[in-house]
Amino acid sequence: MTEVLAAQNVTKVFKSGLFHKSRTVALEDFSLSINESPTFTAVAGESGSGKTTLARLLIGVISPTFGKVTYRGKSLQELSRSEWKLFRKDVQAVFQDPYGVYNPFYKVDHALTVTVDKFKLARSRRQGRELIEEALRAVGLRPEETLGRYPHELSGGQRQRIMVARALLPKPRIIVADEPVSMVDASLRATILRTLVDLNTNLGISILFITHDLTTAYRVSDHIIILYGGSIAEAGTVESVIKNPRHPYTRLLVGSVPVADPDRKWGHQEIQVASSVPDSSNGCKFADRCTSVMAICRQTRPPLFQTDKNSAAACFLYKTEHSISVENLRELMAVKV
Repeated sequence: MTEVLAAQNVTKVFKSGLFHKSRTVALEDFSLSINESPTFTAVAGESGSGKTTLARLLIGVISPTFGKVTYRGKSLQELSRSEWKLFRKDVQAVFQDPYGVYNPFYKVDHALTVTVDKFKLARSRRQGRELIEEALRAVGLRPEETLGRYPHELSGGQRQRIMVARALLPKPRIIVADEPVSMVDASLRATILRTLVDLNTNLGISILFITHDLTTAYRVSDHIIILYGGSIAEAGTVESVIKNPRHPYTRLLVGSVPVADPDRKWGHQEIQVASSVPDSSNGCKFADRCTSVMAICRQTRPPLFQTDKNSAAACFLYKTEHSISVENLRELMAVKV
């Protein structure tokens, strides 16, 4: 099956400081494959786990320090001008902030017409208008109530759905959605999420949904990747990972989700707070916070062990299981559930 977008053993290191440079490993040895077959994959983890860095790498805003991101088998750094334009059409992004992406001096139409013009999607102004109206209706907006307005005249939910409509205009194969509902009212989140699910189901668009909210990820996703310290802690189908978490970090995340159960005491499990950025030199990055830590955890980086047919965890608690390769993981994450 053809890979549309893939990350192959990608590592991103940020350096800071003038004389005494420090290194921050934001993402380490990460692999993912998104094929022609549409999937809905969530990437979850706490702040600083590498989620937004991953999104920026996949859409080509930044380049990996090691490894490569490929579009239809070719590294983004090697794409020709025409290939880069095709990549921009096939891979669209929806960002977190529905306020900062707009120029307040332009009407919201500008964000849509620029996309139509840039990708030469229409032969006439009238045809362009029809495409824009079609995209707005696809995300649950009425063109007559949306177009012609300035950003401050619309709600955060409306502005975010316009951004989804903008991403939809070039008819992409993939949408990378980085925390698309974190800054809108709870009442509007369901509408935006339903729009993304419909795009995946009805139009065959793969969604990479980046979030810190496991509840939301569980409701909309086929697969999920749990990141910690820039590395994959656990991955698999959302049913397997959320309902039966294997990695101690995933268990903490799932256990921190409030549940309407009077018999359950929320927060009964102690969570160790990281005092610094997880060490990437050797051993398990979660060792200092793990209640199940063993000697081997501080000496050797755990590979991904296949805990069942639908999931894998980077934890030595499962060292009796078979470890899986990058190719096996990409195959596991690329199958529609």
